[in-house]
Amino acid sequence: MRAIVVGAGIGGLAATLSLRRAGHEVTLVEQAPRLTEVGAGIQLAPHATRVLRRLDLLDAVAAQAARPSHISFRTWSDGAEICRYTLGREAEDAFGAPYLQVHRADLQHALAAAVPPRSVRLNTLVVGIDQDDELAHVTTASGERLGADLVVAADGVRSAARQWLFGADEALFSKTAAYRALLPAEEVADLDLPDTGVWLGPGRHFVHYRVRRGELLNVVAVFRAEAAQESWTARAEPGEQLREFDGWDSRVRTVLERAGQVFRYGIHTRVPLTRWNVGRVTLLGDSAHAMVPFQAQGAAQAILDAAGLGDALAGATPAEVPDALDRYVRRRLTAATSVQATSARAGEDFHLPDGPEARARNARMAAYAAENRFMPQATTWAADVLDEQA
Repeated sequence: MRAIVVGAGIGGLAATLSLRRAGHEVTLVEQAPRLTEVGAGIQLAPHATRVLRRLDLLDAVAAQAARPSHISFRTWSDGAEICRYTLGREAEDAFGAPYLQVHRADLQHALAAAVPPRSVRLNTLVVGIDQDDELAHVTTASGERLGADLVVAADGVRSAARQWLFGADEALFSKTAAYRALLPAEEVADLDLPDTGVWLGPGRHFVHYRVRRGELLNVVAVFRAEAAQESWTARAEPGEQLREFDGWDSRVRTVLERAGQVFRYGIHTRVPLTRWNVGRVTLLGDSAHAMVPFQAQGAAQAILDAAGLGDALAGATPAEVPDALDRYVRRRLTAATSVQATSARAGEDFHLPDGPEARARNARMAAYAAENRFMPQATTWAADVLDEQA
């Protein structure tokens, strides 16, 4: 059986590998002329790293990643610890796979290296998708028409395929943006930072963790905004991040001051859909369920989509593709939509103003951590993607 995957991001690459693992011939189509190093850090919880193990990629990714020992939640003004949760070896033993923190480019490189070059078409812009009872087709900007038994649209938060399938539907600005930066971890070694830190404050939160074998510190400083471009490469004005986080704990401000090149990224989402597929065409990853990153689940959910897709298509014939895609969506839609919602609620919780609500949140988090070693979302880490049912 032949498949076309549109988009060579994390979801598209993982889908390509999962479909190849299921025995199908796959062509991966990407509009960029080459796969470049964009983005910064990604956190991969055990449910996602188990999929990487199934794809025989866990060792390659882990070799470039950091393995955090814990995550610490702190108050914005003085850095007092609200609670902490265990990661590291204890999480790996409990959930059967490691919790990894990785540079997006390192993850993308590991995935791309496993795809045969003959299966990849770079510099190919898809301008349309259509289908009939026998085949699905993609039309490229050069006028070429490619046919396959299945088309997977992993074309990101600004997905054109989503509009071709379901009509006018734009990405929504979340009214939050993030300053993103990477800096050598040794430049902040004097600050006694927690291994992974999440600092909570009114209308803002600040996250830091290590990537690339622990050599780099990934920084994400989220704030409310009325407008912000959705771009990995838009640069912040000099000192802008310090003005936005004025009055925060000195360690936070020192990290932001030493960060050097800082990017300003507008966080966009998508309205949840009731279905992702039509006939022989389906959405996957951000095109289906783009979410705010406040539970570090965007890349993980795309990887889980890919696993579910490959499992649903294993052994399927061309005639069975529409039913197989129905099975894929039943396995994944409810779970991914739930994560969309909990991620949005996490942002609201993180950004409470100082006062009774914030104190109640802190008390609630401390009480939960006193009874549980792992974060609340860890309740989903043990489930295999095959267990996720609509």
